[in-house]
Amino acid sequence: MNVDNIIKYESGEMGLGEMVQFFADMIKSGDVWSLQGHYGRNAMAIIEAGIVDREGNIDEDMLNYYLDEDE
Repeated sequence: MNVDNIIKYESGEMGLGEMVQFFADMIKSGDVWSLQGHYGRNAMAIIEAGIVDREGNIDEDMLNYYLDEDE
């Protein structure tokens, strides 16, 4: 678990793509499920949105769709 990334996330300093990668990495390692509930809920939200699967793999097409919407 990268504490610097947690601080960056909680400070609002991550863009959408970086945040998705952050959550995908934590889903892969399983760390997201041992943190406070906010992290688990956000992980489930990006899984349910189809951006990341339950193993932590990012669907680049879905991520790009949301990135395009964000512009």
